Amino acid sequence: MKSECITIKAEGLSKSYGGVKAVDQLSFTVGQGQIFGLLGANGAGKSTTIECLLGTRSFEDGSVEILGLNPVKERRRLFERVGVQFQESAYQEKITVGELCEVTAALYPRPADYEKLLIQLGLSGKKKSNVSELSGGQRQRLFIVLAMTPDPEVVFLDELTTGLDAKARREVWHYLKGMKEKGLTILLTSHFMDEVETLCDKILILKKGHTVFYGAVEEAIEAGPGNNLEDAYLWFTDEEGNEYESL
Repeated sequence: MKSECITIKAEGLSKSYGGVKAVDQLSFTVGQGQIFGLLGANGAGKSTTIECLLGTRSFEDGSVEILGLNPVKERRRLFERVGVQFQESAYQEKITVGELCEVTAALYPRPADYEKLLIQLGLSGKKKSNVSELSGGQRQRLFIVLAMTPDPEVVFLDELTTGLDAKARREVWHYLKGMKEKGLTILLTSHFMDEVETLCDKILILKKGHTVFYGAVEEAIEAGPGNNLEDAYLWFTDEEGNEYESL
């Protein structure tokens, strides 16, 4: 049996702020062509984890590799092969969609065809529109286009379908499944458990920086009290009855 090709590997990853552990001894792997979900309530440590993985934030203990590269020492080489989309991306208000895509493509040696990406994400008619004129859902899809512009081997997606209607969400899901079939590795965060259940092969659930579950989606559901991932998520994080965003 062919061994799994590991694309992302974290071992004993720990990061503190003012003596408080934001991430504590986090270890996981993501195989090539997998969709991996990093889950947890706001403040659980998801953003810190992603920043440490990408080398944009230092960490005290542990090690990280993406595509066999050290994200701190080999950041430039790594970023030519990795795409990143953040929920709170900010760009010049007066720049057009086409101009932004062109500027982004110029940063990479072998970029994808952004015109095709705009078509695939339903934005072909917005090429001459200012970014400031886009709706929230259109901006979110644009951020996915920009993340895919490097023609990456790995992509990080943060709350990728926030602001999208049901039809647009399913179109994005279909697109990502197609990219997975082509070998793209995807690490995503999401508060929408139906999205995670539909897309993800494996998940890691964080609670106050600690891993409370790591494994296949089916294993999480089996371990929980109900018959879906949302019930399992609430059970693992003890959030049943608490107020938290987007669930």
